[in-house]
Amino acid sequence: MWVLAAAFLLLVASLLIGAFTRPEFPPYQLSTRPATNGVYTLDASRGDRWQRFRFTQNSVVEAGVAPWDLAFRRNHVITAPGAGALDLGAVSLDSLTTVPVEGYTATTFAADTINAAIGKWYAYSMFSHLLTSKHHVYAVRTAEGNFVAFELLAYYCREVGAACYTMRYKQARPRG
Repeated sequence: MWVLAAAFLLLVASLLIGAFTRPEFPPYQLSTRPATNGVYTLDASRGDRWQRFRFTQNSVVEAGVAPWDLAFRRNHVITAPGAGALDLGAVSLDSLTTVPVEGYTATTFAADTINAAIGKWYAYSMFSHLLTSKHHVYAVRTAEGNFVAFELLAYYCREVGAACYTMRYKQARPRG
């Protein structure tokens, strides 16, 4: 009986700790103009709309107005129709110059739209209930056939709180 009571107290304690844990906000601020350094921060906190990003414009683009490459909504990241993503793992973005030509996963557009290659970009803490980047590098083959590599640096910022993505990216050449 005392084992059950101890397990219950441990569960309650972990839930309380998680309820009072606040993320340490990284130093990134929302981007207000196109990126010039390959780092962009965007607000994807609205659950009813995707924030679309275009690599060639280095910024967020309006839906239906311009083509897009990646889209963000809450904890979801997807590629545009005709594009695909590939998880390259925990590699250095700085040293990466080429990416594979094959093996890209397209986004599945449905009631729960996902891209399986990027879908688990985060680690979830049961104690703090916070998402943290796995710091994997992902390759994207755009609908136009261009190649880009990116890494998600953060999911939080002071202006927005959660779903405030900061990503670092650069153009890449196809290998082979």
